[in-house]
Amino acid sequence: MYAIIETGGKQYRVENGDVIYIEKLDAEVDAEVTFDKVVAVSDKSLKVGKPYVKDAFVKGTVLKNGKGKKVNIFTYKPKKGSSRKMGHRQPYTKVQITEIG
Repeated sequence: MYAIIETGGKQYRVENGDVIYIEKLDAEVDAEVTFDKVVAVSDKSLKVGKPYVKDAFVKGTVLKNGKGKKVNIFTYKPKKGSSRKMGHRQPYTKVQITEIG
């Protein structure tokens, strides 16, 4: 059994026991989160929503909140002596899927 959920503007294919990294949620570690935006559910047959499946949910447990690896950004304008260096670390939430219903 699997489901396709939508969170943080992205879609994820999940099964029971999967560990996924998603956009940061306002949830503490060991808290239970419920995803209501279920695009599709497959048990024996595939159910696809318009746009979401009614009465479908996916529950998960927050394992960790953290930041990803640093991405360095360097911009410059040639022949002008202008350059700028920046870095970015995207925050994420690590979630383990516990139930699909």
